[in-house]
This record gives sequence, C-alpha cells and structure tokens, in this order.
Amino acid sequence: MFLDKFYNLFSNDIGIDLGTANTLVYVKGQGVIINEPSVVAVNQKTGQVVAVGHEAKRMVGRTPGHIVAVRPLIDGVISDFEITEEMLSYFIKKVYKDTSKFFVRPRVVIGVPSGITNVEIRAVRDAAINAGAREVHIVEEPMAAAIGVELPVHEPIGSMIIDIGGGTTDIAVLSLGGIVVSRNIRIAGDKFNQNIIQYARDEFKILLGEKTAEDAKCAVGSVSKNTGEIETIVRGRDLVTGLPREVGMTDTDIGEAIIKSVRTLVKAVKEVVEETPPELVSDIMHRGIVMMGGGSHLGGLRELIGAEIKMPVHVAEEPLLAVVMGIGIILDNIDKYKDVLVKHEDELPPQ
Repeated sequence: MFLDKFYNLFSNDIGIDLGTANTLVYVKGQGVIINEPSVVAVNQKTGQVVAVGHEAKRMVGRTPGHIVAVRPLIDGVISDFEITEEMLSYFIKKVYKDTSKFFVRPRVVIGVPSGITNVEIRAVRDAAINAGAREVHIVEEPMAAAIGVELPVHEPIGSMIIDIGGGTTDIAVLSLGGIVVSRNIRIAGDKFNQNIIQYARDEFKILLGEKTAEDAKCAVGSVSKNTGEIETIVRGRDLVTGLPREVGMTDTDIGEAIIKSVRTLVKAVKEVVEETPPELVSDIMHRGIVMMGGGSHLGGLRELIGAEIKMPVHVAEEPLLAVVMGIGIILDNIDKYKDVLVKHEDELPPQ
C-alpha cells in the first residue's frame, strides 16, 4: 500500500500506441505529448542509434551506406527487438525530461494489434521492461480505440470499429468488455504506398520512393468516382534512362493503384459482419461502424464500405488519436478496465 502511494506520487505513468508508422505517447495528467514516426536510424559500423522519430524519418533514403533508417515494427509487431527497445527507451526518457519524477520507473500500458501471438506479446512486454518500465499492461488496439471514441464497450451492446493503421487494419466487434469477432489484416497505409510505387513503375516507368508515394496518396488519394482532374506531381528515377523525371499522378491513377487492396479490406469487413451474432448486427446497424486510423482519411473509403455492407459508417472525430486516447483512459482508470487487458501468462488459469 505504501509503495503504491509512493509510485503514484513520484511516477508519471505512460500509455503507448506502438504503431508501425507512428508511436504516440500519453502521460497521465498531461495527455498526448509525443507523436513521432516509428523510425530509428542506426550506424551499422558502431551499432549505435543515431536518431529516433522525426529526425530519423528525415533520414530515410538520404543516408550514407553505413547509416540505415529502419522501422523496428512490421505489420504492427516487433521485427527487431533491440531497436524497438532503444526506441521505447528514447520515448520514455523524453517523457521524463525536465521532470523531478525521472528516478521512479513508470507503469506503462501498450496497445498491440488484435490476434498477435503470446511470443509477440512477450516481446513487447520485455522491450518495455528493458526500456525502463516498472510494470507493463497490454491492451488490444481495437478495444483501446473503442474506449477512445467512447463506445459502450462494457455494456451488452454491439459496437464495431475499423482501425486502418500503417501496417495493419484491425476490424472488430465488441460487447461486454470483450472482442466478439475480429480480423487483423495486413492491408493498410504501407500497402497502399507499395501499390502506388508498383503502379508508377508499371504505368509511367518511374521508380518512386516510399515517402513520395505516401505524399501522393495523402494529396489526391481517393476510391470514389474519380474525375482525373485532381493531380499531384511526383518525382523519381526514370527506369529507362536512369535520370530524374517527374510525372503528374491524378486521383484516378491513385484509385486504380490501390483499389485491389481496398477491395480486400472491404471483403474482410464483410466477413466480420457475417460472423457476428444477429443481435449484435442489429445494434451495429442502428449505431453504425466507426472508422479510425490514418487510412480513414482516404477519400471515398467511408462511403464505399457503407455501400458495400449496407450500414452507416462514421469517421471518428480524431481518428489518429483514438487508440492512444483509449490507452490514456485505461491508464487513468486501471482498476475499472482490468478486464480488457491482455492477461499475462502468469495470470492465466492452469490448463
């Protein structure tokens, strides 16, 4: 009891949305204070981390041979344990900069995609502990997102969310504090970027960088009835001459590039609806589906999903912050939301 009071007095507890594209950090009593790319630049000669976050992302495609900018999370899960640990340590130390509470290790709540394995969950937990956390709780991102947009997850009412992130899309139906049906698919922002790169290679014989493709997607990306009148200029390397070249890509081009992936995403949404109990489907038809994540900004996607599954679809007010705000609510009310946390192996009943 004394230790709990001591920790509460001298510790800033942290909530982390550990995303493939971006990492967001919520600090108890302060709100979201960090929103940076999940990128780490490493000097391969020395093994030292050169930069993390915004500074590292600026280096992507612009580094000398011995410095590599890497994303330690692929499709929402840890692909490089040591680099992830370094990244978490950087963000935790950044939180404690200029605060008197730096000498007390924080309690941390981390969001992970639904359906990841126990091994992957253990990797996230161990990385956070090694990075400086005192105590680590894991929550599935669909549940955190639903809490973040204030859906009644503890009530016997069906709620459905579609969280389109960088590496994965989480589709889930929730009721009574649990996930009833879910899908985690690797069709999301990164896949759309790769589609655009491939389209530019095939149609224009030009090689684009990933950041250029992402910028084009954000500028004119749409899956609605495109007119071809909205255009953005992209610059890359001509695959024939090897020299720099620029071309104009329209909303029609981007739509054609990503439509196959979008159809796969819509198919996954349909499958989740088909597996949902009828009473919960009735609730969802009445309340609608909530979209969030960076991919929810894609023009025409909300309307396309709504037309295909014949249900109302809404985009959250702050789609990029839904998961981290939910994690923050859990962090502020940890006892109330204990039942939504992923159980540690030691907490599971014997088989």
